[in-house]
Amino acid sequence: MRRIGNIIWLMGKEFRVLWRDLVLLLLVVYSFGPGMYMESSGGGSGINNTAVTFVDEDRSSLSRALQTALYPPAFLPPTEARPDQIERMLDWGETTFVVVIPAGFEADVRAGRTPTIQINIDATKTMQASIGTGYLTTIISTEVQRFAARADLVAIPTPELVIRRAYNPSGNAVWFSAISGLLNQLSMLTIVLTGAALIREREHGTIEHLMVMPLSAIEIALAKIFANALVIFVAFTFALFVMMQGVLDIPFAGSEALLLTGTAIYLFAAASIGILLGIVARTMAQFALLIMLVIMPIMILSGGMTPVESQPIWLQPITFLLPSRHYMEFAQAITYRGADFAIVWPAFLWTFLLGALFLGVSLILFRRSVSGG
Repeated sequence: MRRIGNIIWLMGKEFRVLWRDLVLLLLVVYSFGPGMYMESSGGGSGINNTAVTFVDEDRSSLSRALQTALYPPAFLPPTEARPDQIERMLDWGETTFVVVIPAGFEADVRAGRTPTIQINIDATKTMQASIGTGYLTTIISTEVQRFAARADLVAIPTPELVIRRAYNPSGNAVWFSAISGLLNQLSMLTIVLTGAALIREREHGTIEHLMVMPLSAIEIALAKIFANALVIFVAFTFALFVMMQGVLDIPFAGSEALLLTGTAIYLFAAASIGILLGIVARTMAQFALLIMLVIMPIMILSGGMTPVESQPIWLQPITFLLPSRHYMEFAQAITYRGADFAIVWPAFLWTFLLGALFLGVSLILFRRSVSGG
């Protein structure tokens, strides 16, 4: 009971220190509020409102059909221009794509020949240029094939692939990026808050005051872990119910309570990593550099940005040592596929064991650092 009382007393001290740190509080509020909204809705691998201009030298029904095949939200309504306006429009950023349909294009299609369409691209708009080129060529090819089939120029119709999605029928990228965005905020803020709290104690000289009190190293570490994890947990709960389900209107296939339980376990693991980094780093500047080296692999290798299966073969086993990998695994399973505890409990267990491992290493290093001066 005395240990529990000490931890609760230390947690109260952490809450008071955090409450006085307005910058950190604003960072937490922003990250799980407006920041998460912008990361979820502003990311994605699609394009929106892309400008396309046609130079129609054919003036046929097929050329007009190609223009009407482009529609929002991926593309803006196409505009038309003369050939001598192409260079100026691309130089001044008035359009991203200029599609030039040559004269006699429809006649060539009807005759069974392979006509050529020229697409001029403003490659300085990197994302729209790279992704939009695939969209544009696919839409134009499909429309030409459809026109040729109606004209009885294709003996065997092209098979149509029908895709049905159980969770996200429309393929909205926001739904899939929200969980990844939440993981990024969880990992970054939990590690930063916990590690910064320990370094702040060292820089202010209060860590020595704590060690001469009847307190153990594990009580000090657990108090910092629980206090900072509780703050992030409250912010995560707000983001889950208010931002995800309220503002972004993202449905939830599984149990919110089960996800919150798993998140609490992951917060313990992430906070343990923060304690470890706070012990290794001697100053706040060193801690900032370590954050850059640790946060990015945690985000990239978790499977949120790129699937683990798409990563190099030699790297995939290493990702099992990251709690974020297991969190992303069960968070996606609960959110998207409605998985229950019988399915996700191994990921829960791995996340907890990795957190306990990081905490154990932290305590060993903490005792050595204090005893060493």
